[in-house]
Amino acid sequence: MNKNKKRNNKMAFSLNRIEIIGNIGGDAETRTTTNGNAATSFSVATTHSFKQNDEWKQQTTWHNCVAWNLGDYYRNALKKGAKVFVSGRLQKRSYEKDGKTYYITEIIVNEIIPLGKTETTTASNNAEPQYVPPADNSDLPF
Repeated sequence: MNKNKKRNNKMAFSLNRIEIIGNIGGDAETRTTTNGNAATSFSVATTHSFKQNDEWKQQTTWHNCVAWNLGDYYRNALKKGAKVFVSGRLQKRSYEKDGKTYYITEIIVNEIIPLGKTETTTASNNAEPQYVPPADNSDLPF
């Protein structure tokens, strides 16, 4: 038996990875599970351009994303309109509501990188610097 063929039969290789760059559709929402873990949900819009009948068209796809235990910096950066890079894996799940079963596909986020400034960041960066008076050091022995 061929050595390579034997090895390939034993190996089960699979890959579930997605990377997108797009804009946040609305401010992220964070909820805490009964285990105390923080799940932050947000949506990202990506746009695909294509030519149809000598005319360029754009098609927007919305991606539901879930990130676990994000720090405050990232939660605050996930504001409507912000451009982000998201890397993760696709997960399909179902849930029931009012006796009906719903199916959802979402990205379970492994990495998120803000690619632009949010309005909050821009506003705080453009604010006038605050004057801080020098400390009163008159009681120091030197």
